[in-house]
Amino acid sequence: MLVNWHDPAHIYLVCGKTDMRKGIDGLAMVIAENYGLELYSNSLFLFCGGRNDRFKGLFWDGEGFIMLYKRFENGHLSWPRNSNEAK
Repeated sequence: MLVNWHDPAHIYLVCGKTDMRKGIDGLAMVIAENYGLELYSNSLFLFCGGRNDRFKGLFWDGEGFIMLYKRFENGHLSWPRNSNEAK
């Protein structure tokens, strides 16, 4: 399996809590239904759950979706819970 990773043109933070049990299809549905953004563009979508020590990313590489998962062993993120906090 080869990964066609390149720098995304856009990075979107999905504010608030996302159900981290969701896989590729569930996260793609969140983007399509709630934000109306193009999933197949050169964009990285980032999601965080209720715990600020882990997050997921979704990226289309031209052939399929790549789902990233990061868990901090020490520390956590300051994740915006709404669009006002993100600005």
